[in-house]
Amino acid sequence: MTRKERFEGVLHWFGTHVPVAETELIYSNPYELLVAVILSAQCTDKRVNLVTPALFEAFPTPEALAVSNSDTVFSYIRSISYPNNKAKHLVGMAKMLVGEFGGTVPDDVELLQKLPGVGRKTANVIASVIYDQPTLAVDTHVFRVSARIGLTLGAKTPLATEKQLMKYIPLEQVPIAHHWLILHGRYTCLARNPKCGECGIQAFCKYYASLGSKKH
Repeated sequence: MTRKERFEGVLHWFGTHVPVAETELIYSNPYELLVAVILSAQCTDKRVNLVTPALFEAFPTPEALAVSNSDTVFSYIRSISYPNNKAKHLVGMAKMLVGEFGGTVPDDVELLQKLPGVGRKTANVIASVIYDQPTLAVDTHVFRVSARIGLTLGAKTPLATEKQLMKYIPLEQVPIAHHWLILHGRYTCLARNPKCGECGIQAFCKYYASLGSKKH
């Protein structure tokens, strides 16, 4: 099958069987999502969701976070991975958000990346989830699943993966496709023991096809 056919098959299956797919991070406004996504780097969404209620109660706005300090923020996020760095990033992000953007989370990927702790992946998440822009964040799940299925070929970096995916995914499907791939990687296409037996996209998966050829 051609790559185009593979993409069409995968996207059609997800569109039919997973019509709703969204972030599992719990938030109520753009500022809260930005904080949660920064915290989620190399950390599970479940862990982040355990920490953020108290954090958001203590710092309900960027202005409140901007006048705090990293030691205080650290005390709320100590159970998160890399809490020292993330505490510094959060305070720095809030200061810049208030000082340069009037406390409003930007909708531009380049501007978002100026904020401390915000790389391309985080910026793409915010632009996609909050502002419904066709930006595709590549995390470890998206990177692994895309390569395993055969959607990407030889992509060695998240940016290379992003560019290949964007070439084939219709713009209007990009925001939800990001979540389809993440959730598929989180619950079905696991890193060590993918649950191929209960996967609905076997027919379009290069990895699954290779398993069949090994058996013969």
